Amino acid sequence: MHLDDVLQPIETARGLPNAHYISPEIYAREKDILFFKNWSAIAFEGDVPKAGDSFPIDFMGMPLLLVRDKGGEVNVFQNTCRHRGMILVDKPTHLKGPIRCPYHSWCYDHGGELVRTPYVGGVNKDSHDALDPSELSLFKIRSHIWHGVVFVNISGDAENFDVAHADMLSRWAEFDQPFHIGGDASRNEMTVKTNWKLAIENYCESYHLPWIHPELNEISPIDVHYDIYDSANFSGQGSRNYRQLKDENGRVFPDFKNISDKWDRTGEYISYFPNLLLGVHRDHALAMILLPQGPEETLERMAMFYAEDLDTPDWQGMLRENARIWTNIFNEDLGVVEGMQKGRHGPFFDGGKFSPVMDNPTHVFHKWVARHMQAAE
Repeated sequence: MHLDDVLQPIETARGLPNAHYISPEIYAREKDILFFKNWSAIAFEGDVPKAGDSFPIDFMGMPLLLVRDKGGEVNVFQNTCRHRGMILVDKPTHLKGPIRCPYHSWCYDHGGELVRTPYVGGVNKDSHDALDPSELSLFKIRSHIWHGVVFVNISGDAENFDVAHADMLSRWAEFDQPFHIGGDASRNEMTVKTNWKLAIENYCESYHLPWIHPELNEISPIDVHYDIYDSANFSGQGSRNYRQLKDENGRVFPDFKNISDKWDRTGEYISYFPNLLLGVHRDHALAMILLPQGPEETLERMAMFYAEDLDTPDWQGMLRENARIWTNIFNEDLGVVEGMQKGRHGPFFDGGKFSPVMDNPTHVFHKWVARHMQAAE
């Protein structure tokens, strides 16, 4: 099957071929074409909350390092020393001083500049004419922060984030305001035995709600959901029956400021290509970053965001309950995304047949993948 079949109108299109879910060779090409050349999500801004905090990431085999500097800016570097390529930081760490290589103690400031090279010219000689520190800064990765999520463009040649994702920013312009992670109670992560694309596809649509999420379907039934597929760069679904979580005293989370009454009962859930699941409501947002670990395994990192800093003792119960609700929903999807992954090893599967009514958001994603892969060829 050729990718041209994916790009057909939904009535006649096929889904992506099996190899796009199980082949190490195609996975390696996706890394360069889909992830490194576009804006990809890698971490949460809250992973480095304070100046001096550092957070290492293995991004599809590439070692990266987040560091928040004294000015509050989050920098992203390749996590390798310019001397002998040693990994600089191997676990989340608060840096009390410079970034120090554990091998030969070359040191970098939090902006990535090389500031010390002990014994480089011999014992007790920390300089040498052959070495110019200004030419040996850490490799800085182009990055952007939006809604508490850190994005990177590894290739460095994508359009500016606000241009590349203008339609995304426009759709949720009302939420262009601070997002606050709800502390440790609002984080979760799990490793799933599935290709990253199947997690994107599952989040795109509400078609599966009655069978996979029966309790959620009672609260937000499939017939109050609507599809979102008016962009080539994201797709998803929304609900017109969002209900705020209340505690035993009727207290709810504070609303985001100055949003329209559209959001009184509306929630939207969108897959931003390539690897971010995001949802917004009047009083909280959620984000799940998909970090591929290979063609058949994905690390999912979830965080819940709020309009105010609610990481205080009197909000912990509600924060935990909200995170529990969403974690349960994602757990209900585990059997589906892992089952589809197993199904991709069936050699006679031909990409499947889309419902022209229910599968438009998924078809948009398949076309995005196919267009990028074909353009690279």
